[in-house]
Amino acid sequence: MNILELIKHPLFTGLDEKSLPEALKLFESSEKALKKGECIFNSGSITEAMGFVLEGRIQIESTDYWGNKTIIDNLGSGKVFGETYALTGKPLMVDVVAVEDSKIMMIKPRNIFLHSNNKINSVLIKNILQISMNKNLHLSQRIFHTNAKTIRGRLLAYLSSCLPAKSPHAEFDIPYDRQQLADYLQVDRSALSAELSKMKADGLIDYWKNHFRLLHLD
Repeated sequence: MNILELIKHPLFTGLDEKSLPEALKLFESSEKALKKGECIFNSGSITEAMGFVLEGRIQIESTDYWGNKTIIDNLGSGKVFGETYALTGKPLMVDVVAVEDSKIMMIKPRNIFLHSNNKINSVLIKNILQISMNKNLHLSQRIFHTNAKTIRGRLLAYLSSCLPAKSPHAEFDIPYDRQQLADYLQVDRSALSAELSKMKADGLIDYWKNHFRLLHLD
């Protein structure tokens, strides 16, 4: 991701090519290459840095005492993560793992509050606040995905939310394989696969691996 791409990101909205290097210096930014399966943050740890996905994809997970995994989110290039923990200094309640070979930028958001009268600091504070509010809305949406009592209800809620905005085609890819989708919706994988087959037979959806198409009933 080059400078022109970075300044288009919501984290750097309002900055130009000249002020971006100063912002990155203020953040004490550093880049890190990750292998698939490598853990970035561990539950229970404390971090001063938040992450910015430059390439690849990372996953936010929660695992209980018995090893049951729940997927909280799956984030691709341009997404940020860990900002709440980095700003509050509270122990993480989740694990963050690379689900494919990735490159991330680590930045320290609390630095921008040291000199808030600076124009760049003010812009970055506003941007982080906006990102945080949008992520809260996104996490609230996940509640709707898992609120239904039936697997079909959860699938319908999730797949409906995946529809591309203003697109005439009800066709899209999801970022999860079957096990990951089951973990995200908090259902059994075998039961999920069986329900997908039933929904396909009922003419509600068509799919191939992680590519889905929503169908209208006549």
